[in-house]
Order: sequence, then C-alpha cells, then structure tokens
Amino acid sequence: MDNSRLKYVYLVVLSLIWGSSFILIKKALGENNGELVLQPLQLGAVRTMISGVILIAIGWKSFIATKRKDWPWLAVSGLLGTFFPAFLFAYAQTEIDSAISAILNSTVPLITLIMGAVIFGISFSKKQLLGVIIGLAGAVGLVLTGMDSHPDQNYLFAGLVLIACTCYASNVNIIKRYLQNIKPLAIATGNFVFIAPLAAIVFFSADGASLEYSSPAVQRSLMYMVVLSIFGTVAAKIMFNKLVQITSPVFASSVTYLMPVIGLTWGIMDGEQFHFWQGVSTSVIILAVVLVTREKKVVVK
Repeated sequence: MDNSRLKYVYLVVLSLIWGSSFILIKKALGENNGELVLQPLQLGAVRTMISGVILIAIGWKSFIATKRKDWPWLAVSGLLGTFFPAFLFAYAQTEIDSAISAILNSTVPLITLIMGAVIFGISFSKKQLLGVIIGLAGAVGLVLTGMDSHPDQNYLFAGLVLIACTCYASNVNIIKRYLQNIKPLAIATGNFVFIAPLAAIVFFSADGASLEYSSPAVQRSLMYMVVLSIFGTVAAKIMFNKLVQITSPVFASSVTYLMPVIGLTWGIMDGEQFHFWQGVSTSVIILAVVLVTREKKVVVK
C-alpha cells in the first residue's frame, strides 16, 4: 500500500487506539472505598515502565544502530511525547471526565500549527489560521460550559491536558525536523531508553513499592495499564512516528480529529454526563481541526 493510502489507515487505527486510552486511564486510576487505587504519579510511571520494557526488548538493536548525535533529540522526544503527558493526563482525570480529556486533546493540531510557524518556521494558510482561532474558542467554550454543568469538577485541571497537548505538538515538530530519517521503532525505543529510568525513580518515590499487589482492585488497575501500555503506547508510538515521517506534522496530529468521538462514546457508556453546549463546543473544535488539516493554498508569513 502506498503512503497516500497508508496514512489514512494509520490515522483511523491511531484514533481508535488513542481515543480509547482516556477511559483506560480512568479505569486504571480506579476507586476503592472512595480513594484512588493508583495515584497519578504511580499510574504514569507504571505505564512508562511497562512500555519501556516491551519496546527495549523488541527494539534495542534498532536503537543501537542510531547515531549518538541523535540521542539528545530522542531523549527530548521521549520527555515531551510520552513522559510528561503520561502524568499530566493522569492528574487531569482525577478531576475531569475522560470524554472531556479526549475532546481537549483534539487541540493538538492547532497547537502544532502555531508552534510549527512560530518556532520551526513552517508556513501556514489563512484558512488554517482561521481554524486555530476557531479551535481555541471551542476549547475555551468547552471548559466554560463544563465548569457550569459540572460544578463538582475542578476544570482548572483541564489546563493540564492543554499543557500535555503542547508537549505532543512539540514532539511532532521535533520528529519531523530532527528525526525524519530514523526508523519509527528506533525512535520509540530510544524514547524509552531515556525515560524508563526516570519513570522508575518516580514510581518508587511515589511509594509504588508499597501497593497491595494482592488486592483485586490493584490487579484490575494494573491490567488496564498493561492494555494501555501495549496498545496505547508501544504499538501507537511506532505507528505515529511512521505517520509523522510520511506526512506533515499537522496531518499527523490530526489523529485527534476522530479521537473525541471514540472518547465520548466510551465516556457516555461509562455513565459520564455530556450536555448540549459541550456538544456545540466539541463541534467547533472539530470544525477547526478540519480547517487546520486541509492543504494550504495561500501562505501567510
């Protein structure tokens, strides 16, 4: 299959996988007698360590074949594309619904476009600029309507999702600019070679060793983490790195276009409430993503 078709296959598969990751995070955090089963730091660290073990086991030779001059960028890519977001999303979902996290995550193409233009010198069209403005308005609207309809949730934590989205956007541009010629498996493995030890430090610092591993609640949370790590991190990271290489940063980040639909479906099935004005705000964000990911015609400098 040529790249012109393959990119859409990757786009749909990644949307399905990552769109389901938010409900898996929610389930992994869990709740037992009114308390979280896994703390956000423990969850983010476990996810990173499991993914690291798997990737290093299957991709070590691929990583060793990379040039040492590329290692600093592999480390930065790992921190921005995986390490920090894993903790940011875990903390965010202690206060906001998984469906809202999925929707806010769709701002990644907008942030990618802004960063690509401002930091990496990538041009964009007037239509894409309009999309950025509309998308930001939709994100703000989503947070405001959420605060009104869910007064029991602290929507300031939505800011953590937006910070994570900024990390993702930075990583997409870094892969495209500095890691374009490295195999996707090597990039993913290299990321975890550098961040897995950091995750282990965080895990033990967050009393991860004191978890009651014989508890059914903890075992259930860890099961969700294994599923999330294998599909949402390992497989998805390799596919996404390839997608970035065969397309543009903005197109690759448009994987978030379909993710809200998947995330919303899981959230509603799990009993989360979703109201009319949140639906309006979601539609605004999706419209913005469509505008941003279209081919540019008129270049704005």
